[in-house]
Amino acid sequence: MSRADRIREAFVASHGAHWHPTDAYSRAVWLGVGLVAAGLFLHEVELVLFGVPLVLSVLLTAKPKGRPAVEVRPVPRGAGTGLVHTVAHVEGADAEIAVVKLPEGTTALPADVGDLPVGIRRDAWGPGVDLRLDHLFAGPDGLHVYGPVVGVEHVRTILPPVEHHPSGPLPPRPAGLVGSHRSPRAGDSTELRDIRAFQPGDRLRRIDWRVTTRTGTVHVRERHAEADAEVVLALDTRTDLGQEVAEWASVRHGATTRPDGSLDRAVRRAASMAAGYLRQGDRVALTDLGRPQLNVRSGVGRRHLMRIRTQLVVCAQAAGWAPRPVLRGLPHGCVVVLLSPFIDDAIAELAVQTVKHGHMVLAVDTLPSPLRPDRETPWGEVAAELIAAEHRVRLRRMARHGVRVTSGC
Repeated sequence: MSRADRIREAFVASHGAHWHPTDAYSRAVWLGVGLVAAGLFLHEVELVLFGVPLVLSVLLTAKPKGRPAVEVRPVPRGAGTGLVHTVAHVEGADAEIAVVKLPEGTTALPADVGDLPVGIRRDAWGPGVDLRLDHLFAGPDGLHVYGPVVGVEHVRTILPPVEHHPSGPLPPRPAGLVGSHRSPRAGDSTELRDIRAFQPGDRLRRIDWRVTTRTGTVHVRERHAEADAEVVLALDTRTDLGQEVAEWASVRHGATTRPDGSLDRAVRRAASMAAGYLRQGDRVALTDLGRPQLNVRSGVGRRHLMRIRTQLVVCAQAAGWAPRPVLRGLPHGCVVVLLSPFIDDAIAELAVQTVKHGHMVLAVDTLPSPLRPDRETPWGEVAAELIAAEHRVRLRRMARHGVRVTSGC
C-alpha cells in the first residue's frame, strides 16, 4: 500500500465514512440543557421556555441511517487530451444537502440531484488522475453529517497523440517479402523490370506478344517485387530538456515530461512517424537508447501502433540519465530514426557509427529552440550560446558523415 493510500484511509477513519453529530448538534444540546437548568435554578420561566424547544428538537431528530455515496462513470480509455465529459451519480440516502468538490470548485447541491455532469480537462499525455470527487453529506437541519469522504482516484493513461506527418525516408533496397515499396527482386507488381526470353517455369500470361511477334522468339515481361521497409525508432530518454536552461538540473522521477520539452517532442514525433510507416505497411520497431530492456520488436498493423504508443509512455516514465546510449541488433539495411536533443558527443558518435555500418540514419533534433539563458547568473547568456554552438557543430558533423538531420518541431 502506498503512502497516499495510507493517508487517505487515515483521513476517512478519523472523520468517518459514517453519520456523526456536528457542532450545531452539540451546541443545541448544551445550550438547551443550560437554559433549562438556569431557568429552574433562577426560577425564570422564560429561560425554560427557550431551552425546552432546543432540547426537544435535538431529541426528536433521528440520526440518519442510510449510506450516501458519489459514483463516477469512468472515462473511456480511448479518450485523449482536452475536455472530456462524464457523469457523477449522487446517491443521497437520508441526506438533504451534498457538498462535492468538483474540478472547477466545491459545490453544494440537493442530495437527490441524481446525475451530475462533470468536465475533466487533461492537456498532457501519460498517466495521471482524471478525477477525485471528495464529498460530504448533511442530514436534516445540519445536525448530522456523513464524511467528509476522500473520493476514489480515477487514473487513466493517455497515449501520445498521432499527428499526420510524412513518414520519412526509406532504405534504397527494401528487404521485406511483401509491402508497397519497389524491391530489386523480380516479382508480381505492376512496375516493369525487364523483358527477357522465355524460360521454363514462366507463366504464359507474362508473354509479351508484341516483342514475341517482332523477334520471332517468345519473350516475357518481368516485373519488380513489392517489399516492405524495416524502420527502427531510437528514442533518447536520457535527458528531458526544456527551453529554460536554468531548469535543466531539476530531475522529475516518475512525473510527466516537461511540456514541449525534448522528451515530449521526441515521443510525439515517434508516435506520428510510427503511424505513418505502419499505415503504408512497413515494419516498425522501438528502441530505448538508455534502457534496452524496454525495446519493442518489429511489427505491423494497428495493434502494433497501440503497443508502440503504450511503450512510449513507459519509456518516458523510466527516463533518466544513462552513461552511454546503446543501439544493438539492428536489422540489415533498416532505417534508423534517431530522436534526441543531441546534447552530448556520445549520441552524435552513435549516429555516425550506425551510418558506417550500412544503415540509413535520420536524426530528428528535439532540442527546444531558442534556449533561454539563466538570468540569475552573470554567465547565463554565454553558457546558453556555448551550448547552442556545440549543438550546431554536432549536427553539421553528423550531416557530413551522411546522417540526414531534421528538426523535431
